Order: sequence, then C-alpha cells, then structure tokens
Amino acid sequence: MLIDTHTHLDDARYESDREAMIARAREAGVESMITIGCDLATSRSAVALADQYPFVYASIGVHPHEVKHVEDSWYDEFRKLARDKKVVAYGEIGLDYHYNHSDPELQRRRFREQIQLARELSLPVIIHTREAQDDTIRILKEERASEIGGVFHCFSGDAWLAKDAIELGFYLSFSGILTFQNATMLREIAKTVPADRLLIETDCPYLTPVPHRGKRNEPAFVKYVAELLATITADNAPLTAEDVGRRTSENARRLFRIP
Repeated sequence: MLIDTHTHLDDARYESDREAMIARAREAGVESMITIGCDLATSRSAVALADQYPFVYASIGVHPHEVKHVEDSWYDEFRKLARDKKVVAYGEIGLDYHYNHSDPELQRRRFREQIQLARELSLPVIIHTREAQDDTIRILKEERASEIGGVFHCFSGDAWLAKDAIELGFYLSFSGILTFQNATMLREIAKTVPADRLLIETDCPYLTPVPHRGKRNEPAFVKYVAELLATITADNAPLTAEDVGRRTSENARRLFRIP
C-alpha cells in the first residue's frame, strides 16, 4: 500500500513507455499517484491523465519558475479545471530564490494569488520552496493557508522549516533525496516528524533514489523512500516499509480527500 503524492507523469521522458511505467508502479504496490501541474499546459495534461486512469489524481497550478509566463486569464482556466473531480490539490506553487527564473517580487505576488485561488477552490496547496524559507512561511501565514492545509513537497529544508511547517498544520513529503549518501541531516530531521504528518513521493522523473541513481525515476521507486523511512524511525517504534506505506497512505487520503 503506497501513494506517490508527487509525480510528473506527463513528462516527455515517459512518452515511449508511459503505460508500462504506470503498470510497473501498480505491480510495486502503488495504489494511487498524484500528477502535478507546473503551468497551464501541464495542469491540463495532468487532469487528462488523471481522467484516463482511475487511480491517478491531479493537481493544478504554476511553479515559481514559470510565474513569469502567467496571464490573469489563466486563473479562470484553473477554475474550470478544478471542476474535474480528479483534481485534489493546487500546486506546485511557492518560491524559489536559488535560480530566480522568475523575479522574486513577481514570485511572491503570484504565490499569494494562487493561495487565494486555492482557498476559493477549497484545495490543499502543494508547496515548492528553495532558499526562501522565511518568505514562504510568512506568506502562508498571512494568506491563512492553514485553513486549507497542504504539504511541503520534496522536503529538504532545515529543522526550523520542518517545525514551522508542522505548526502550520502542513505535511512534509520526503523523496529519493532521503536515500542519498549526503542526506544525513535530512534523515535526522525526518526522525522528528510526527507519523501523522509524513508523506512520500518520487517527484519523478527527477531525484531517483538509491539504488537506481542515474536512471530515470518512476513511481514504482517510491518504495525505496518508504524502506528508508522505516529504518530511520525504528529507534522510536519498530516499523516495516509496509507500516510506513500504510501510515503515509492514510495521511495522503486525509489531506487530498482521495478514496
């Protein structure tokens, strides 16, 4: 029992074998997956894929890298997409000051606007934040995002961000980064996250976990994140990967209101 809460199933790298890749995920025990919108086009393709497979769900929204392309008319298009029952979240949205592909001030404005739209649509938000911890938390608080909830996806922040996110009522989702050799500090942080605030993801086709580093990532590999989480939480309570899968799946169903 596994739910991969963050995938990019529409990515061009899956064009040659998308159906087989999704079948492998099911064979590996992935019962559901959420495919993520990063702009208007990928939000549309995410919804189309979700409508094609009963166990695939979609999010819609604009990644901070892409907000420089946003037109105000996009928000009406997102409202239309959100009518689809397979849309379970708004995102990924947030702030990314590492690359600054979009102007930071514009990122902040569009982040606020998208939280407001998510509140209007009663959808939890999927947060992307990189080198923007203080502004991300501040804006989430000011826009009352805790009223709709959400998740910090692909969590790789510090202990303070983890604490702030949990105090806001958000979830933390861990990816293949957790399995990397240099992720010692992240594994220590993961130990401190309450079991009812944990989610797992692949962020595929990116961030392939050990033992498949260097290969294209896919949802079947989310099991390696669950296995790693089981080993680092064992000091507090003996867990198996199946336990982690069950707990994180329960959390995902609660946050995203999926069957």
